[in-house]
Amino acid sequence: MKKIAIIPVFNEEGKISHVLSKFNNELVEQIVVVNDGSTDNSMGDVQKFQNLNIKILQHEKRRGVGAAIRTGIDYALENKFDIIVVLAGNGKDDPREIPKLVEPILKQDYDYVQGSRFLEGGSWDNLPLSRYIGIKLYSFLWSKITGFKITDVSNGFRAYKTSIFKDKRINIWQPWLDSYELEFYIHYKVLKLGYKFIEVPVSKIYPVSGKYTKIKPIIDWWKIVKPLIYLSLKIKE
Repeated sequence: MKKIAIIPVFNEEGKISHVLSKFNNELVEQIVVVNDGSTDNSMGDVQKFQNLNIKILQHEKRRGVGAAIRTGIDYALENKFDIIVVLAGNGKDDPREIPKLVEPILKQDYDYVQGSRFLEGGSWDNLPLSRYIGIKLYSFLWSKITGFKITDVSNGFRAYKTSIFKDKRINIWQPWLDSYELEFYIHYKVLKLGYKFIEVPVSKIYPVSGKYTKIKPIIDWWKIVKPLIYLSLKIKE
């Protein structure tokens, strides 16, 4: 099965180099870096890795992480990839753990694999206490509403069968999914539609100092919570 890694990037100069330095061409057949309107030298960093099979897709201006992932999914569909792996461009995910995500798909026919830093064998170095509490509470809420035990719902290190996105009941092309909403929308739909799902242990390493996230309080928190509310109340499909 052909595997592709999608990395959405917005102003990750220095950090994206850290991610790509851990890749090799045996992990996936192709890496798609979606430049979501970066204003720094992120793409200059990417272009240094000529040893890797990288495709850069450009957004002329910032559209949101959901739109960037969707652009990567469109490319995967058009080019007939079988497995999509999504990971962050900020260095917190380790590409060398991609086999952990794709193995349940390859060997046990799972449709969707969620990385979890909280399972035995995972790690979460330098995770701020406030973020730890928020992730735990939100994962608990998801577990209660969906009926599935979920330990790390906000972890963006995931793998999907590409065929999921051919299901007309999963419409990722809705405009309201351009930002942080998309990944939680997919998560909810896949669970509720009965696709085969599992969590696997991965690492999520936060920097010792400096800015660790682009998520803005209140505004972006709502974008993260919105899909669970909208879909469970059937406000959106």
